[in-house]
Amino acid sequence: MLANGVPDLGQVLDALGTSLLRPLTVPPDRAVPVSGVLIFEPRAPLPPVRDAILLAVGVGTTGPQAKELIGAASEAGYACLVVKSFGEPVTDLVEAAQRSGLVLLAADEAVAWHHLDAMISSALASTARSAGDPAVGDLFALANAIAGMVGGATVIEDPRRRILAYSTLPGQAIDEGRRQGILGLQVPDGPDYDEQYRALVRDRRVCRFAAVPGGLPRLGVAVRAGSEELGSIWVVDDGLDAAAEQALADVTDTVSLHLLAARAAVDAVRRRRAGLLRRLLADPSSVTAVAPQLGLDPESPVAVAAFAVASSTADDVLAAHAVTRLADLVSLHCEAHYGRHGCALIDGTVYALLPSGAAPYAHRELVADIAQRAHGALRVPVQAGLGSLVPGLRSIASSRADADLVLRALTDRPGGREPCQVATIDEVWAGATLSALAQTLAANDVPPRRLGPAIRAYDLEHGTTYASTILAYLDANNDVAAASHRLSVHPNTIRYRLSRAEEIFGFDLADPDERLVLWLRLRLGDQLGW
Repeated sequence: MLANGVPDLGQVLDALGTSLLRPLTVPPDRAVPVSGVLIFEPRAPLPPVRDAILLAVGVGTTGPQAKELIGAASEAGYACLVVKSFGEPVTDLVEAAQRSGLVLLAADEAVAWHHLDAMISSALASTARSAGDPAVGDLFALANAIAGMVGGATVIEDPRRRILAYSTLPGQAIDEGRRQGILGLQVPDGPDYDEQYRALVRDRRVCRFAAVPGGLPRLGVAVRAGSEELGSIWVVDDGLDAAAEQALADVTDTVSLHLLAARAAVDAVRRRRAGLLRRLLADPSSVTAVAPQLGLDPESPVAVAAFAVASSTADDVLAAHAVTRLADLVSLHCEAHYGRHGCALIDGTVYALLPSGAAPYAHRELVADIAQRAHGALRVPVQAGLGSLVPGLRSIASSRADADLVLRALTDRPGGREPCQVATIDEVWAGATLSALAQTLAANDVPPRRLGPAIRAYDLEHGTTYASTILAYLDANNDVAAASHRLSVHPNTIRYRLSRAEEIFGFDLADPDERLVLWLRLRLGDQLGW
């Protein structure tokens, strides 16, 4: 910290760590004062805020906009610029920053901009803490520090009421609710607790809560980063005064920084597991190196589940965002049930590795529960497919292929899409087989006449309906009456169209092999773009 109490950039970087903000330019020898953090808005003039950190949201590293922003930020007196490269080259940008004297930082692409904004703000707010305060991320040491400062036994929780850390100072009063919560690292359920949490979320101040039956009073305060709730702090109120309330209020910014740093650490671990799972799915021969890091026995049975957002627009930005959130939800649920085995987002599909369980339908029930919860939370259609249980990790590619086939079968299922669809490979084996055949037909142009496309092209050119008539006839098991009812035409019309089609295209509907191939080509025409 500088002599005037203003934090410097080095202090901010030390607090956040290089995994979140990585210097692209060599930091200057002098201290760089930091006055705050701003998000770049391309449609508005750049505010003249000296010594601020500017987050270059939506600005690529290779185009002219980034260089122009560096020049404008340098002239306005900003301390540094933060970009996300997403694998793009940054050499030209680094040279421009060095010429202007602006510090250039690269942010972790996996960290959302609003999270990074909140983390930097919390780091700046916490610089006034004493040198004896616990290091960022050490939540148990922080809980002890708060307990000593405020004067009561303390717990730090996340928004789901899971206990992240608790104090262990001797001589401080505790009650049965605290004991039970610490034993299970989860706040006990109950209407009294529900009402307290609702009140805590509504109020931005420290709240005093009366004792629940069999317990002691509490001080509580919500911890936020901007408008986002990160968790809460609870202190047993064994006769605490107004000074204790103020002390608890004073530490919320510091706790916010710790919780954000802890979240970033968890996210980093989760990304590492996802990378390991991607490697395993791409190369099952890597099982010897990857399995120990995922905590799995290479010979233990596993199944692969695949989740996807059923969007009608492949490049829909909202759908892409929903897929990222879907990956987070799947990862959280799988970690809660199976531990640290990992989930991976690959080409818009979320894959989860499910170890063998005792109950035969446990995987199916879990996958369905995750899909339902994801649909409810994201408000988008969700599909989930469960591959077959394979004898070990070396066979994981087979289970993944099954899961992919299930998703394709659900997508191709006639009759429209339901908001939440879940199936196993055994439940959709017929549709999955057709999907696999569609891939084969698309890759191998046999027979040479390509009857399906030829018939559809003829219909389009001449205004005829041979393709739909033949398909209706074959779908009806060669029953002319059923086909005529389905198409609402006279049976003689069906017979005439079939006879003319045989003459024009040269096939024989009396031949079962030709009927089968013709039905496949017409049935799968939409999937193949014919």
